[in-house]
Amino acid sequence: MLLTLFSAFIFGLSTTNAALTYRGVDWSSVTVEERAGVSYKSVSGTAQPLEKTLVESGVNTVRQRIWVNPSNGDYNLAYNIALGKRAKAAGLGVYLDFHYSDTWADPGHQTIPSGWPTGIDDLSWKLYNYTLDVANEFQNNGIQPTIISIGNEIRAGLLWPTGGTSSYSNIARLLHSAAAGIKDSTLSPQPKIMIHLDNGWDWSSQQYFYKTVLAQGTLVESDFDMMGVSYYPFYNSAATLASLKSSLNNMASTWGKEIVVAELDWPTSCPHPGNAFPSDIKSIPFTAAGQTTFIQEVASVVAGVKNGNGIFYWEPAWIHNANLGSSCADNCMFSQSGQALSSMNVFSQV
Repeated sequence: MLLTLFSAFIFGLSTTNAALTYRGVDWSSVTVEERAGVSYKSVSGTAQPLEKTLVESGVNTVRQRIWVNPSNGDYNLAYNIALGKRAKAAGLGVYLDFHYSDTWADPGHQTIPSGWPTGIDDLSWKLYNYTLDVANEFQNNGIQPTIISIGNEIRAGLLWPTGGTSSYSNIARLLHSAAAGIKDSTLSPQPKIMIHLDNGWDWSSQQYFYKTVLAQGTLVESDFDMMGVSYYPFYNSAATLASLKSSLNNMASTWGKEIVVAELDWPTSCPHPGNAFPSDIKSIPFTAAGQTTFIQEVASVVAGVKNGNGIFYWEPAWIHNANLGSSCADNCMFSQSGQALSSMNVFSQV
């Protein structure tokens, strides 16, 4: 606590937040890491399953990405059912993140799964049935996700090329079909349905996507409950906390949905950043203490937004991929030996 207060004094940042409903991390790769020989440890160095450390640190929900038919089986349905059972046994909620692809789905990749149709009528029907089947399989295994995201970072659409931005009508149809698959499932209780875009700090892109898609008339506001955003400060110097706050406030006031920062990271090492860091956070150090400060700041922004109710750190324990796709060398919250950094304790503070 003294370190946190000292950091706030030095950097002029806030330290108090209203409690968030969802305090989470993405732990999709834990099974991959364990197969590679990683033995996770608590902040104090006790060897124990990752989920135990997460619970002790204040995490209450874990995010899991699901791919349709990946080449080696990692992140497929069976992989996620096994992971979901571990989460439930530990008392953690599950946030299921549909990628609707056999591999990564993000602003640069939204590839239709192998063997799926490409015509919009057949593709919408396939998407509905796939989503329905996955949801029912989770229920059959005694796992009831609290959140399900229908697509991952879909600002540029999903299931390309059919669901690309050349046809917002197709995007709307696909999202409506996915939402219907969840609503028609046997899941009880029903999860919150999320739409998730990247660049959460950029109000203009958020506004354009939702206004354009909803204007098609197929996707209706009752189809989803949450708006999720990604917030990565190392990709654009314009990604300030102030911009994030403004964007989220505008989203909440315009559509009245629950607001979640579905992905965020902060580095412990970034010797050669690919872009300048935003002006209002560039003084935060690249250390575990800096991670704590950054997460507290984002949590404070979310808690201050009407219906703002959660944050999720992306893959803090994926130590064999420590840069987490960024130009920074290490964004994990665990050391290379698998021990949790002191920053993990921040989840008990937000």
